[in-house]
Formats: sequence, structure tokens, C-alpha cells
Amino acid sequence: MNAPVLVINCGSSSIKYALIDPAPDAPRLAGLAERLGSADARLKGINSAGGSFSHALPNADHTQVLNAILNSLEGRIPGAIGHRIVHGGEKFTQAALIDSDVISAIKATAALAPLHNPANLAGISATQKIFPALPQVAVFDTAFHQTLPVKAYRYALPENLYAEHGIRRYGFHGTSHAFVSQRAAELSPRGAGGWLTAHLGNGCSTAAVWNNRSLDTSMGLTPLEGLVMGTRSGDVDPGLHAHLHRQLGWSLDKIDDVLNKQSGLLGLSGLTNDMREVEEAAEQGHARAMLALDVFCYRIAKSLAALSCALPTLDGVIFTGGIGENSPLVRSRVISLLPHFGFALDEASNDVMIRGKEGKLDRANHQGPEAWVIPTDEEGRIAMETRQCLEAQA
Repeated sequence: MNAPVLVINCGSSSIKYALIDPAPDAPRLAGLAERLGSADARLKGINSAGGSFSHALPNADHTQVLNAILNSLEGRIPGAIGHRIVHGGEKFTQAALIDSDVISAIKATAALAPLHNPANLAGISATQKIFPALPQVAVFDTAFHQTLPVKAYRYALPENLYAEHGIRRYGFHGTSHAFVSQRAAELSPRGAGGWLTAHLGNGCSTAAVWNNRSLDTSMGLTPLEGLVMGTRSGDVDPGLHAHLHRQLGWSLDKIDDVLNKQSGLLGLSGLTNDMREVEEAAEQGHARAMLALDVFCYRIAKSLAALSCALPTLDGVIFTGGIGENSPLVRSRVISLLPHFGFALDEASNDVMIRGKEGKLDRANHQGPEAWVIPTDEEGRIAMETRQCLEAQA
């Protein structure tokens, strides 16, 4: 398929999009609509000349915003639409052409991702109204991690909770982990061996990837498990929920809200969920910001060390995501917490590796496991999987 793919990442109050041409040098039209349904709704994006635009769309719903996105594509008509779907459960191990059965399956997993799958379905419904003749493909965050062995995805819970209710570890950020590990295999002379990948942004996760297959990952049944994140707690004692309910009288909804929206960097620092602001405050001696930075980096290193157990050999670590790509301090601290792995960080290389740069961070002539920064391209990966799905159907 030679036509561009329109990638849609639809949230409850936002839509992120990108029009991706198969030609690698073709300009990428991309943007974000925020605050859908409110008087402040707005579409911001980048045009083919590299300039930016911003349009007010007061009270616009998903369909109205998608019509506005269509008008921003400069007359370029997509040949297909690829949708980011957060949770595919066990049913989907790869991208799927959207039909009534696929929609029903996405609905069936909505209980596992109540904040995401219903919004993803709203995006599908809206695009089907606007582009009724175009093929549409669902690309699942969880699909890349469906190669996890049983020992990695099962919880130590009664069998019926897994067999009847699907309670297991699924993992997320799959398109990002897949993209950067495959890119490392292309860039490094070590090829597609054993890579630890760290996707660090407002949401954070790590993965162990062997020969382009995920063998373990930090997120679980939901995106709350694992690392400290912007506003999410990551791992806590499972007994915390009962403790907060019994001692403070908190409801499950309140506990869920605190762990997902008031914790992480925000909860630890008391200031912000933005790592740039945390680093700035820590540099100025703010004690809670310093603590937030320490806990954040320690938990990443701890997770990477644990995930290394899944790999037959360790070829290197890859940092990606907004923090992973742009915070030399976080990368340096994480590497320093893993001295037994034999990394050899070149601080000068690390310090300049920001703002979309791709490269290796090792000292010259280093023979041990490598450290890389690789900017992720989840939209590009979704477009690629959309094309592969349609080509397989042809």
C-alpha cells in the first residue's frame, strides 16, 4: 500500500494523530486535540512546511475533531487508519483488521482498561463515520508482550481468577518497546540479542527483549504496576488498599484515584509530575524533589536488574520516552546503580544526547553491554503494523 496511514490515538478528552507516508523522507503531518467537549477544546499541529498551527474547537466532540483533523491533512488522503488500542487482552497477539468481532473483543476487555478502551472505541466509531470506505486496523499496546512465558505473566493467585477473569500480567507500551529494540538490532553490531528497554515518560515501563520478542515487562494487569511514574505510584504493597480502607475509611475509587493521579513524582515531590521541574527543584536543594529523583531512578535500576533474569545474555540497555531521551541525569543515575552489569557510560556523550538524538553512550573501545538512547516512534510503528496487517489480508 503506497498511500499514507492516518494513525489515531484517541483518549477520553484528547486525540493525537499523525499522517505517515511510506516514503521515509515525506513530511509527517501530526498534531494533538485536547480538552474535547469543553469550551477550551483546541487542535494543535505541524504542517508539511514544518510550521505549527492552532485552532479553537469549542465544545467539539470526537467526530467534529476528526473532521478538523481531516481538514488539516492538506488534501492528502489516507489509504488506511491505524488505531492505538491500549488493551487487547489475550485475544490479540498482533494488529487486527477492525470488524464487528474485533470491536466486540475490545469492548470485552474494557474492564481491564476502563480509562482507555472506551475512548479508543469512540475514536473507531468516529473515524468509521468519516471514512466508511477505508480499512481500519487496531494496533494493541499489549500485543508485543503476548510472547511472555507463563512464569512471567501469571500472578500467584487462585486459578479461576486467571481462567475465568483473565487476571494476569499483560504489559503496555508495546509499540515503543518493539520499535526501540528493533532499532537497536539495526544499529548495534550485537544485533537482536538481549536488550533491556526503558520507556520513561509520564508513564514508565521496562521490558526484557530477546530476538525482538518480549520475555518480561514491568507493567501488569493495568498500567499502574511497576515503576514510579508521573502521577502513578507503581508497585506498592498489595495490602495497602485494605489498610487505607480500614484505617482511613477510603473507598476503592478514592484509593484508585490517589494511586493513579496523585502519586508518583507528583506525590513524592509535592510539586509536579514533570521531571524537568523535579530536577530543577532538586538542584536547588528541595528535599522532596531530591527524594522523588532518588526513588524514581532506584526503582528503574531495580526493575532493569530484575528483568535481566529473563535474558540469556545482556547486550545492552535502551532509554526512550520523554525522560529517557532528554534527561542525562536520570540515565547517568540509573547506570550508576547497575555497576555489576559492566556498563561504561561516557558522561560527555550522555550530556549531549537530548532532543531527538539517537546514539550510543559508551566510552570508546568499551566491550561490555551497551547503553543507547533511541527516540521512540510509536506512531511510525503503528503505521508499519497497519500496513503489515493489510498486506497479510490481501
